[in-house]
Amino acid sequence: MTQFLPAQTRPGRLSLAVADPYAVSSFYQDVVGLDQFGYTESSATLGAGETPLVELTDGSDREPRTDAQAGLYHVAFRYPSQEALGAALHRVESLYRLDGATDHGVTHSLYLTDPAGNGVELFVDQPRADWPENEAGEVTMQTQPLDLDALRGAGEPETDAPAGTTIGHFHLEVTDLAGATEFYRDGLGLDISREIGDMARFLAVGDAHHHLGLTTYQERTEPATGRGLDWIEFLTPTEAALEAARERFEAIGVAVESRENGFAVTDPDGIGVRLSLADQ
Repeated sequence: MTQFLPAQTRPGRLSLAVADPYAVSSFYQDVVGLDQFGYTESSATLGAGETPLVELTDGSDREPRTDAQAGLYHVAFRYPSQEALGAALHRVESLYRLDGATDHGVTHSLYLTDPAGNGVELFVDQPRADWPENEAGEVTMQTQPLDLDALRGAGEPETDAPAGTTIGHFHLEVTDLAGATEFYRDGLGLDISREIGDMARFLAVGDAHHHLGLTTYQERTEPATGRGLDWIEFLTPTEAALEAARERFEAIGVAVESRENGFAVTDPDGIGVRLSLADQ
């Protein structure tokens, strides 16, 4: 049993339970730029190229998420170029509203909130050689204003996100940082890439800045039972990696449910997590 997932592991999809799938689907099409792969009265699937990224389900029978509940802080869509992020900025400014824009050193990032109240980040990675590091040689993330004029100039208005757009990371608000870290590190097999005291852990595979953020900034105290995030998915390249992760979860007492292409577990805050075999 290996300790961590292979470096080729990456985020896959996420599922959101929302009161109005139609309105939320329009946001992910028109603003994020995703294609609609399928739509019914109660669900929608959207993605880029041939890759599904977001599944929306009818959550009208659930209560809205409260300020005390754990869940999604944001889902981060990674565009393949500065030009694609510039095009996204044109869409945001013409059709929606921007909550914030930050130069993190490792990324250029735009922040929004979807019509259902879920946080959304649109970003592009910066060249690896330009990532800021501390004196110990560890990658750090800065918080500087993003030059929006330069970003507008980098892209032309485009209606669609290009093929190669993926989910870059998930950022979760958790109730217990130690318990969540045990689940995602010791069970799933992500490695810690950065820590901020007792408030945040960032985890990844390979040399990514992060594939998952866990934070307690909002001091959430209850599990994720309302509308919002249902599950997140990671894709891994081999059956051996799936089996090793299954054994890790079983070793820490987490129930594992087999699926056709992998398995599903539930994190300490009630959020579903899927590990699936990536298409080769």
